[in-house]
Amino acid sequence: MDKVYVVYWSQSGNTQAMAEAIGKGASDAGKEASVLFVSDASVNDLAGVKGFALGCPAMGAEVLEEDEMEPFVSSVEGIANGKTIVLFGSYGWGDGQWMREWVDRMKAAGATVLGGEEAICSGYPGDDCLATCESLGRQLASL
Repeated sequence: MDKVYVVYWSQSGNTQAMAEAIGKGASDAGKEASVLFVSDASVNDLAGVKGFALGCPAMGAEVLEEDEMEPFVSSVEGIANGKTIVLFGSYGWGDGQWMREWVDRMKAAGATVLGGEEAICSGYPGDDCLATCESLGRQLASL
């Protein structure tokens, strides 16, 4: 894989910081990282690679952001079979239910979810969370 795509939605910057850390990990591993806000991303680009990362914070009652990210993820389900995907995001309440459901959803679409639910953090990502994100970026780069 020559390019690692990291597609995210962020309101407060927490999930964006995680996206940038995944991109840094991929770059450090020698790949070009394309870190894109979801409105600037294309499912067609993701269809042409072995793996990619998707990030979104928990919104409302622990769901994905509904106006941009949810429709994008719905489209990704159509190309997810056989892909390796990293899922990540931050939350401010709850216990990560949105991520468990997202992981199950991508697995049901035929994807392998690298790292499972490990790339979540409460609030702004601390050093441990950012290190996890960088590691996942390096792993994506190795596909």
